[in-house]
Amino acid sequence: MSAVLEMSLETTRAEYQAAEKRFARRIVICAGTGCMANGALKVYRALHEQSQAQGLSLEIELDYEDAQRKEGLLTKSGCQGFCQMGPLLSIEPDGILYCGVKAADVPEIIETTLKHDQPVERLLYRVPATGQVCKGHHDIPFYARQERTVLKACGSLDPEELREYIATGGYFAARKAFTTMTDEDVCREILDAGLRGRGGGGFPTGRKWELTRIQPKGKKYVVCNGDEGDPGAFMDRSVMEGNPHAVLEGMMICAKAIGADEGYVYVRAEYPLAVARVRKAVKDAEAAGILGDHIFGSDQSFRVHVMEGAGAFVCGEETALLASIEGKRGMPMPKPPFPAQSGLNGKPTVINNVETLASVPLILSKGAAWYRSMGTEKSPGTKTFALTGHVANTGLIEVPFGATLRKIVFDIGGGVTRKGGAIDNQAFKAVQIGGPSGGCLTEEHLDLPMDFDSLTSIGAMVGSGGLVVMNQETCMVQVAKFFMQFTQNESCGKCVPCREGTKQMLALLDDITEGRATEETLPLLEQLARNVKIGSLCGLGKTAPNPVLSTLKHFRAEYEAHVHRKVCPSRVCKSLMTPEIDAELCKGCTLCAKKCPVGAIHGERKIAHTIDGFACVRCGACVEVCKFNAISGI
Repeated sequence: MSAVLEMSLETTRAEYQAAEKRFARRIVICAGTGCMANGALKVYRALHEQSQAQGLSLEIELDYEDAQRKEGLLTKSGCQGFCQMGPLLSIEPDGILYCGVKAADVPEIIETTLKHDQPVERLLYRVPATGQVCKGHHDIPFYARQERTVLKACGSLDPEELREYIATGGYFAARKAFTTMTDEDVCREILDAGLRGRGGGGFPTGRKWELTRIQPKGKKYVVCNGDEGDPGAFMDRSVMEGNPHAVLEGMMICAKAIGADEGYVYVRAEYPLAVARVRKAVKDAEAAGILGDHIFGSDQSFRVHVMEGAGAFVCGEETALLASIEGKRGMPMPKPPFPAQSGLNGKPTVINNVETLASVPLILSKGAAWYRSMGTEKSPGTKTFALTGHVANTGLIEVPFGATLRKIVFDIGGGVTRKGGAIDNQAFKAVQIGGPSGGCLTEEHLDLPMDFDSLTSIGAMVGSGGLVVMNQETCMVQVAKFFMQFTQNESCGKCVPCREGTKQMLALLDDITEGRATEETLPLLEQLARNVKIGSLCGLGKTAPNPVLSTLKHFRAEYEAHVHRKVCPSRVCKSLMTPEIDAELCKGCTLCAKKCPVGAIHGERKIAHTIDGFACVRCGACVEVCKFNAISGI
């Protein structure tokens, strides 16, 4: 049995690689959620249909029996990362990456590139700051300054093609674990690599596996936590969409290490594409004999179930997640006992997030020393981040631990943007890292190494990997309020400090932004935040105050301006703004005065008008009719 399976992997890889070599080109359209929402599948269909109509042999699947030379293989990939520029289309070996491709561009691509080997220059990326034209991935700073390991395959291979995953080395690490390594060997390799959990806590993965391995033999589980809930975070979703077999292979290796025979992939229901691709990966792996009984001829069996979560943020906490799988309400439980001792259905359980598990096959394939060659001593390897906000290049990135915020924002991200999209690095104000559980990084942290320990030392955390860049036009009190509103809505209500504390903190933030705050508001907010942090039962409540505490620490003057002077320095909080008409912009057209329902605007025709701030009810009617953008503060 083992020899047959070994031959199957080797044969599958050889057959796929041989069939692929018969194609002169490989054309890959990004079929991640972002690009699909922008019409990537329309581009895919147009390429296939129009190439056939013009007599080009552009195939959409490999024919292992056909030995004829073909002009191109058209495939789909998962997220290629550069989400802002999608839909993305790459052509190899030409080394071309086209950005913002529409179905209407297909005839020109066929004629210029596929027929005459020339790039369509208008579809190539241009660096905003310099205007430099970039032909492909290696020229684009967004890609060139990353170190993509976990994400490397997401943007190149077809996530729904098991044979292609095997052809790139897939499931060879799992075979190695099941046929040549003991459970202790596997745990030791992961420990030596220094892999730490990518879900936010950074707990050593090998230690978690070892704690579960040493439990008495019997029923054990492996659970993949795909319940990614941070606002602006989409790292795990993209890995599940782009390389689901890597996640399954990581789960198989974990199962070998701890002696588990059953696993669950817990995915948010809001990720339908990820759910569909993971389910297909499970089905295909079972059909190929990779998942199921007697894995690679061993005595061990392993089966995987895919479960959709209802979207509760608290189910990202491991005990709440386990309760949800068991059919109970997703609420956290006190620890100990830890899941390694008593987890799913009371049995020893390992819970790892998607990125952690996808890293495992790479470690077993290339070795612990290779993995430790990236990152820092205490935070080896790489980390994926979702880069969003006021930054030129938004998308999914991967850098070694230890990379600085300056490199991420200004080099990979292309710089900070102001309103309207103009790049102005002087406008940098802060970065929110780790979502509702994280903290604020300011200009003084631009050269801080981005790793678990460095961030913890300043009261922040890596979290799942969301990075929201903010410019000077951002009100930090509103930022804290946004995250507090989120955590207050997502609190499961089990413990009083979280249930009531987040509600009262939100009320105090409302007072600050609406002009009702007093001298006692800030000290009370700070004291309440610290009490919620100390007294809450689970990680949601313990980290909910982080955005408030970090913004209070770094932007206290902004809070004080709201409280003491009733002014929002960023001119965002409408209740604290004084309505004004800019005399230089106003042409005296009288439209605003005619539209005002309370008669708060005064002035003669062709003379700059004025607005009575006390009479104004801030309905916005004047702003809607003003053609000269002369009215502010409403």
